[in-house]
Amino acid sequence: MDKIGFLGEQIRELRDGGLYNTIRRIDGPQGAWLVVDGEKVLNFCSNNYLGLANDPRLVEAAKAALDRYGIGPGAVRSIAGTMTIHDELETKLAAFKDVGAAISMQSGFVANAGVIPALVEKDDVIVTDALNHASIIDGVRLAKASRKIYAHADVFDLRVKLAEARAEGARRVLIITDGVFSMDGDIAPLSGIVDAADEFEAMVMVDDAHGEGVLGRGGRGIVDHFGLHGRVEIEVGTMSKAFGVMGGYVAGPPALVDWLRQRSRPFLFSSAVTPPDVAACMASVEILAESTELVDRLWSNARSFKDAMSSAGFDIGHSETPITPVMLGDEKTAQEFSRRLFDEEAVFAQAIAYPTVPLGAARIRVMISAAHTGSDLEFGAAAFTRVGRALGVI
Repeated sequence: MDKIGFLGEQIRELRDGGLYNTIRRIDGPQGAWLVVDGEKVLNFCSNNYLGLANDPRLVEAAKAALDRYGIGPGAVRSIAGTMTIHDELETKLAAFKDVGAAISMQSGFVANAGVIPALVEKDDVIVTDALNHASIIDGVRLAKASRKIYAHADVFDLRVKLAEARAEGARRVLIITDGVFSMDGDIAPLSGIVDAADEFEAMVMVDDAHGEGVLGRGGRGIVDHFGLHGRVEIEVGTMSKAFGVMGGYVAGPPALVDWLRQRSRPFLFSSAVTPPDVAACMASVEILAESTELVDRLWSNARSFKDAMSSAGFDIGHSETPITPVMLGDEKTAQEFSRRLFDEEAVFAQAIAYPTVPLGAARIRVMISAAHTGSDLEFGAAAFTRVGRALGVI
């Protein structure tokens, strides 16, 4: 008896609906161009915003740490002890974010799963944006608190939900929002959110995964972008996007970090990130702290590509960041568009469809990088234009 035969039928349904996600194979380092499934293609898929994923400075830092610390941390930090290199990273992150302390986690996803359940209990309420990332959604599900969802980026509706929570007798209230929403590229109205939080005595948590290395002074993130230092209690981040490596962190007041060391389950029950990764993370933080060059180049590239795509007639949504969603709507059209880009135009740009975005809102999400040259962007825009015309999209 085939007890999991139902999965085959469900996979067939995904294929028929244009929802099956084909995962391609990369042979070599990240960069503006990649070898994917044996073909050299322009990379428009990576969250490697600043081109640091294969930066020689990060590679050398990782090699040096490998020689000094070895490859693995041995066990969880609360049992085996914390390597000095982890403490050093946390100190650098706290200084970069201009907060009292930081704690490193295994990934940004893990950071959300670790901080949310540790902050709220059954008598508390979480008020969360309708379009928050899956890692926030899962972190909320793990918490014992009740939850309310406010309309995306709608501060008025947020206030309504906060008033409801207080009227129902919530002990603590935690507002959670992404800083930059990764599918549309829009920025959370954080100033209005913080004002509402102050009025209703709620904590604010922002996941700045797509804001760090992008917004603020030298990429310090959305809190810096809006000048809200000291008014946002919890900042969650990832080291796997603009920083170019792997891992996550939570930053904020020292009491927050101390509490997470005592009660965050991923910190207590899962081994830390490996020393070479931590060393590379430190190198990337140092690079951003020293110069805005890479962030400035990222924004220049983004403006150039968006202008070219708009001029060609594409709907690129309302992104306020380098994320460039090429809106196509139909799932099968998006799959075919991506296939033609790869097979005919040497451009690697994957289709994004349900459940990552709502049904009928499929798109190609282009991720611009500081590593791209002007000729790379011209090549990509021209390829999109040819495929768009062939499919009747423009």
